[in-house]
Amino acid sequence: MKSTLSADNRRAALLDALYSSAAPISASVLAARFSVSRQIIVGDIALLRAAGENISATPRGYIINRSRPGQLRTLACVHTLDDTAKELHIMVDNGCTVVDVIVEHAIYGQISGRLDLSSRYDVAQFVEKLSTEDAPPLSSLTGGVHLHTLLCPDEDAYQRVCIQLEKENLLFKE
Repeated sequence: MKSTLSADNRRAALLDALYSSAAPISASVLAARFSVSRQIIVGDIALLRAAGENISATPRGYIINRSRPGQLRTLACVHTLDDTAKELHIMVDNGCTVVDVIVEHAIYGQISGRLDLSSRYDVAQFVEKLSTEDAPPLSSLTGGVHLHTLLCPDEDAYQRVCIQLEKENLLFKE
């Protein structure tokens, strides 16, 4: 696997690929596209971030952070691993994008993970990755308590999410 591009040209082409894609692109796909190893892509992304590019790593790959219309709202949830898909389906079924998950760790403070889930397909991929990678969700560090940042098209969508999560006993209450 030998790339014909110089490192600088590869990083420029990598950035072009990310800017032209509306969906995340995995490191493996990018590695195949540029005929380099996955680790080279991970390093390139780190260098691009250090240079000020607003690139996020999601469970489905890398994406350029773009401002999107809607309201950002945060809510607190609590549930077991078994209810992860149910919680996320409620959010995306009401037109919201699950931007991230956040937990408050006793030692490290706030820990967050970018999700960018907008559809049942996205949720299915995320849940599948949780099981195939044998990687527990961040909420496992906090007894199931976690926050989600949602990008909602309007206040009504956010309220529908809250009502349905409460009905399913998935909202965290003091």
